[in-house]
This record gives sequence, C-alpha cells and structure tokens, in this order.
Amino acid sequence: MLHLDSSTVYYWYNGAVSMRSSFDALCGLVNQHCQTSVLKGGVYIFINKKRNQIKLLTWEGDGLAIYYKRLERGVYELPAIAANSNSATIDAVQLQLILQGIVLNSVRKKKRYALPKINS
Repeated sequence: MLHLDSSTVYYWYNGAVSMRSSFDALCGLVNQHCQTSVLKGGVYIFINKKRNQIKLLTWEGDGLAIYYKRLERGVYELPAIAANSNSATIDAVQLQLILQGIVLNSVRKKKRYALPKINS
C-alpha cells in the first residue's frame, strides 16, 4: 500500500504519458527526464493528456510498484511547474490534495504569527 509521508521525495513528470506505459517505459522517462534512477527511491508521478488518469511509480526495496488511479468524472489538478521544466518535486501534502481532487489554488495555509515579546 502506498504511504505518503514528508520524508519521501515526489517527482512530478511535466508531460502527458500514455497510460499503457508500464515499468520499463516509465523508468526510461525517469532516467531521461528526471536525471535520476527509480532505484534511488522516491515516488514518480505521471498523468495522461486528458488529466483523468494518474500513475505513481516507486521502488519498494524488493521491486517496483505502480499505483494507478482513473477518475470517473473531472480531472486532476496540475501543480505549478515551469513550462520549460521536464520535472519538478512536490510535497506529500500537494500530492494528497491532487489525489483527492482538491483544487490547489483554493487551499490556503494558515498564517503563523510570532508570539509577542514579553518584557520582564
């Protein structure tokens, strides 16, 4: 089972991928465009052109695993990534929001205020 945590690096592939692609083709994209190897760890995220299907590729220590999800309605939100970039990293919270179908622009982080200084 896929567990999303803050200690894992999540690589978003910035391009449309055929969802017929399996282990070897996705590993090739990682090697070519992300300048890393799947065997080094992390989760690699791929989305199709229609943005209604997503695949996550990860190394689980003894083999590769693909997690695949297809939306019946709607599309996945894309994270803010430079158009000329082949890939980017996102955090676990962003990925969780994307997988749950939450619009990323609608999410606001709570402002943190500094505690007032007390003169003693």
